[in-house]
Amino acid sequence: MSKAFESIKRGLNEALEYSKGKKSKAIVHEFTSVDVKNIRSKTGMSQNEFASAFGISVSTLRHWERGDRTPHGPALVLLNVVAKEPKTVLKALSR
Repeated sequence: MSKAFESIKRGLNEALEYSKGKKSKAIVHEFTSVDVKNIRSKTGMSQNEFASAFGISVSTLRHWERGDRTPHGPALVLLNVVAKEPKTVLKALSR
């Protein structure tokens, strides 16, 4: 069997073990909830600037800041990265 197949097979077996609650070599990335208003405040941006810079609708940003809704999936990942490295993310997104 090819190295690629063996790697995929090993990864799937690790994922299955993890999903059954067994100790596994699987690497699991868990993203914590974030304080969106605090993240935005630390960037020094207004709601409009922050939303525009990171591709978020202003309405969604307001809901997150009020706590009506919470970010999930890719948005949560982005906000976690922005919380840790805002300048790097802005630099990567600049044209």
